[in-house]
Amino acid sequence: MSNSQVSSNVVIPKPVKFLYGGLAGMGATVFVQPLDLVKNRMQLSGIGGAAKEHKTSLHAVRSILKNEGFIGIYTGLSAGLLRQATYTTTRLGIYTTLFDMVSGPEGQPPSFMLKACIGLTAGAIGAFVGTPAEISLIRMTSDGRLPPAERRGYTSVFNALSRIVQEEGVLTLWRGCGPTIVRAMVVNAAQLASYSQAKQLLLGTGYFKDNIMCHFGASMISGFVTTCASMPVDILKTRIQSMKVIDGKPEFKGATDVLIKTVRSEGVFSLWKGFTPYYARLGPHTVLTFIFLEQLNRFYKEVIAKK
Repeated sequence: MSNSQVSSNVVIPKPVKFLYGGLAGMGATVFVQPLDLVKNRMQLSGIGGAAKEHKTSLHAVRSILKNEGFIGIYTGLSAGLLRQATYTTTRLGIYTTLFDMVSGPEGQPPSFMLKACIGLTAGAIGAFVGTPAEISLIRMTSDGRLPPAERRGYTSVFNALSRIVQEEGVLTLWRGCGPTIVRAMVVNAAQLASYSQAKQLLLGTGYFKDNIMCHFGASMISGFVTTCASMPVDILKTRIQSMKVIDGKPEFKGATDVLIKTVRSEGVFSLWKGFTPYYARLGPHTVLTFIFLEQLNRFYKEVIAKK
């Protein structure tokens, strides 16, 4: 039996799948955190019909570098890493576990619809677990756009979590949990299912082998599909989680209120505001996450399993 056949027969333990999912997401976040920052700033620009702070993504980058310095583009990195350690660990671990459970007796992949259902389930559970880190990330990355007197000034994700609980109550950690879960369900159904499907299609052409080039192509296709599908929900989530409560009255009553006010004051296409940085962030993040995950899985099968 060849080494490749031995590797293909190795079963990766579930705890390792969860660990590798988180590590892959965290590794990708180190590279794309500046894009996440720009995406959030763009989505909050012009909120409520106010004058837009950033006309383009490049304008946002220049503004951040000018006002906050180079380190400023990595604001919220600790929250981004914790988000991946919680959200991505959970969703990818659950997805890969369920994927293996419903695969055929000889490893035949499940249907596209079943992949989408698995993605929805994994995304919903992962989003609930990761919402506290998510709200910390949104607040930390949006802080620099506020006047100095209004900034929250969180020093790290743990400082953010601690202060949110002390100042606003523990339930605030799950503010916007509903749209966060909906967004995650859309993202995962689109991202995970489209990645598996795109990879399957690319391998079927005969021009690709199961290597990094195939993973890259499938990830770019998956990232584009996911961006188109999830942006409207993402902008609602971002605005809810970044809002302040003034005199006991929140800026928005809920996701529907955000949707109505955003469309009314900024137009329906504002729901795709920041498309470029969103895809520029999601595309590479998807590519890097799946590449790291594939390489970690291969490392386990070809190195660790043989010891």
